[in-house]
Amino acid sequence: MSVGNPLDSLGEEVNELVASFTSQPIVGDLNTFGFTQYSFWFSVAIVLMLVVLFVFKKKQARGLVPEGVFVNGVEYIVEFVRDDMCKGLLGDSWKRHFPFIATIFLVVLANNIVGIIPGCKPGTGTISTTAALALCSFVYFIVCGIKKKGTLGYVKSLAPAGVMFPLNALVWLIEVFSTILRLVTLAVRLFCNLFAGHVVMGTFAILASLFFEPMVQAFSAATAVQAGASVLWVGILLVIYAVEIMVAAIQAYVFALLSAVYVQIAESDEE
Repeated sequence: MSVGNPLDSLGEEVNELVASFTSQPIVGDLNTFGFTQYSFWFSVAIVLMLVVLFVFKKKQARGLVPEGVFVNGVEYIVEFVRDDMCKGLLGDSWKRHFPFIATIFLVVLANNIVGIIPGCKPGTGTISTTAALALCSFVYFIVCGIKKKGTLGYVKSLAPAGVMFPLNALVWLIEVFSTILRLVTLAVRLFCNLFAGHVVMGTFAILASLFFEPMVQAFSAATAVQAGASVLWVGILLVIYAVEIMVAAIQAYVFALLSAVYVQIAESDEE
């Protein structure tokens, strides 16, 4: 019996995979108001994050010395955000910004991690969600700059002092464009990394399935050989899965770190 090439249907399967990432309303209509699968998983991630923090605070309150892997692990994450992102960049004002930076980090991390769980989707897997998170960061550092320098002072600070007109006007326009571009890059970077990673994982999962299915339908030496090839795809998938776990943490770190950098720039006294 002739055995077809499993790769013949790969293109169609991948197209269906990519289409599955399109936002679909669970309730309502996207043209008016709708609750999509990404909104659902975003909500799930937030609830899980709050549960973890609640359990952490409860266990932490039992003694002055942290005990157990869970409590020490969460404390390490909190201290990492405090020392690396806040104290290291924001100096004396770190306490004022720590709640926002820690929140943005944990929200992105929770959503990224939930999205890695088979059968789940990352709340940050759609550009609308990452754009909303980026907008929060954008508004926050703009408000910080205005509070520190005043509205006119912040607007003027976008152009370097000592530069003659009309060159200073040109530099100011470039800085305005660069500031607005931060909103776009924050949103697009997070979305593209998660989207690409999940498409790659899905593709290798499809390959493993396509090479294994013929043996289930009709066992023969040829289909058994093809099924053996699926072991390779599963092996590669597991490696990519491990990489995606690191990417989930790295992207949360990058998003929060850049938010802290933008706050530092907005409040900087240098012009």
